[in-house]
Amino acid sequence: MSQSIYIVAGEVSGDTHGACLMSALQEQLPEVVFHGAGGPEMQAVSEHVTNWVEDAAVMGIVEVLKHYKWFKQRFDEMLRELVALKPDVLVLIDYPGFNLRFATAVREQLPDTKIVYYISPQVWAWNKGRIPKMAATLDLMLCIFPFEQEIFQSAGLKTVFTGHPLVDELEEKKIDVPREDGLVGLFPGSREREVARLFPLMVETARRMHVHHPEWTYEAAAASEKLAASMREIVQKSGLADTGVIKIGTGTSHALMQRATCGVVASGTATLEAAALGLPYCLVYKVAWPTWVMGKLLVKVDFIGLVNILAGEKVVDELIQTEAEPHNLELCLTTLLKDESARETLRARLLDTASRLGEPGAHDRAAAEIAKLFV
Repeated sequence: MSQSIYIVAGEVSGDTHGACLMSALQEQLPEVVFHGAGGPEMQAVSEHVTNWVEDAAVMGIVEVLKHYKWFKQRFDEMLRELVALKPDVLVLIDYPGFNLRFATAVREQLPDTKIVYYISPQVWAWNKGRIPKMAATLDLMLCIFPFEQEIFQSAGLKTVFTGHPLVDELEEKKIDVPREDGLVGLFPGSREREVARLFPLMVETARRMHVHHPEWTYEAAAASEKLAASMREIVQKSGLADTGVIKIGTGTSHALMQRATCGVVASGTATLEAAALGLPYCLVYKVAWPTWVMGKLLVKVDFIGLVNILAGEKVVDELIQTEAEPHNLELCLTTLLKDESARETLRARLLDTASRLGEPGAHDRAAAEIAKLFV
């Protein structure tokens, strides 16, 4: 008898995790049928998955409100589809602003569908008050950071620490290449808004550094060809287009993290990837001011960088909002480029912190927990 799973991911990283989880589930549940929404990687596993990631990956309260009508339409369409399909299990991957509301709506309309959350939302940082409601709505939480299990389990929500899926995914991405002296990697994020806010900062910093050190080079990794086109426009406006100082590649982030001497990384999953691949970097983060003010009121953590949160102390520099400006970023990158001792010390601390993400096999362990729901 076939088993049916509806799966939802709303960001590039979630699409990657979702595709790997789906493949692991196919190994353990050969008859499984998937429907849902994700990105190109999930769609490659199942043709019944809609690709919506490029449009869905919007970050920040103000940005989400601007796209409210679109999100409401997608929400209603997906809920109607799910109710018609009546899947055995709903798997939600990260993306809490949408997925937590979706879980509540599904619980009300399909009480017999098991609801699993994979890549637990970081409500421990911005809204612990939501945890009891999550415990009442979800059947299973699969968390990826070791400290999260106690937080959710203490609220009565069955929680399993599966390890971080990046450990597996990055093993496949590792290449045997030497680091290129003087190469700076630029990683402005996978969302349009992130690129619009952060890549001009990175380009201006590169322009200033090029004046003092023309021997240094810069390479940017775009998450899609659409974002690469936007990034090329930003370079064109900077006056650096004809110099060849900044190269832009699409889908090259993991290779670049292993080739560059150092880098600058937008806050998010990429900061963990850079740590696990041993890239010394500076973290940058900028959002609309209303979003930032609201975030300051809600977020109750000392750091925003996942590596610093995981370590429980400052490992990488965080340049946030007004501090995310060319002068500060130039100082940070110049230190890493010139001071080999500082660079190697940071590399060692990053690798040590990343080792806390667990052993390989996260997707298989997550799939095994979901498979138990069909017994």
